[in-house]
Amino acid sequence: MEHSNFLTAEIVIKPSRGWVPLKLDELWQYRELLVFLVWRDIKVRYKQASLGVAWAVIQPLMTMVIFSVIFGELAKLPSEGIPYPLFSYAALLPWQLFSGALTRSGSSLVGNATLITKVYFPRLIIPLSATIGGLVDFSISFLVLLGLMLFYGLAPTWAILWLPLLMVFTLVTALSVGLWLSALNVQYRDVQHVIPFVIQAWMYASPVAYSAELIPSGPWRFVYGLNPVAGVIQSFRWALLGANPPGELMLVSVGMVMTLLVTGLYYFRRMEKVFADVV
Repeated sequence: MEHSNFLTAEIVIKPSRGWVPLKLDELWQYRELLVFLVWRDIKVRYKQASLGVAWAVIQPLMTMVIFSVIFGELAKLPSEGIPYPLFSYAALLPWQLFSGALTRSGSSLVGNATLITKVYFPRLIIPLSATIGGLVDFSISFLVLLGLMLFYGLAPTWAILWLPLLMVFTLVTALSVGLWLSALNVQYRDVQHVIPFVIQAWMYASPVAYSAELIPSGPWRFVYGLNPVAGVIQSFRWALLGANPPGELMLVSVGMVMTLLVTGLYYFRRMEKVFADVV
């Protein structure tokens, strides 16, 4: 009687050490999950809101009114020859897109702790989905901007063709910072309390209520460009209203965002192995 010898293979799964590959191709493999999470976040945001999508209009519109009274009428800040209400609202659009995406992505991992601890999927999908969801609010608010442009008799120029690319860059800017904050928030829960303060201070450090042209050219212009939102906002005003082109300001901002994004991706992947244990 012959006996067969069966060989059994033992597979040991260990956490990766040091810097690990990004494996961005997994995002495409789990694209359906990404779409589901984006849709879930949108539904949750508006499900119990009494005014629904109107909040996407009320917040920037009220902020525009306040800025117009304080900075436009009282302080008389220059607005590059553009009516100040339109000047400020065009800046509030990318700012609201950036700040909302950053707020959601910064606390996204902790908010999805149950999902992280139960099933494997690329964790990068969570802050990415939290970032993309802000496009709905942006689209609604953009319709108000078109109405304001019609009211003031200002027609868009050919530069508006850059708008889709600028929207993507705004989301990438939020994601590049959100990767750092979301990973840090898993280990240090105080980060989620710091995010609102950082965003508030960041707004006044960005040309939302004032023109970036107030910053003189030269070294100070370069330093100001290290704030990636500065280039984004000035680019929006240029593309939508024909304001002064961002020039070197945008170039510095692009370099800063790419640096934050690449380093953020590697830091996020390196810390990903402990998310399920710590979150």
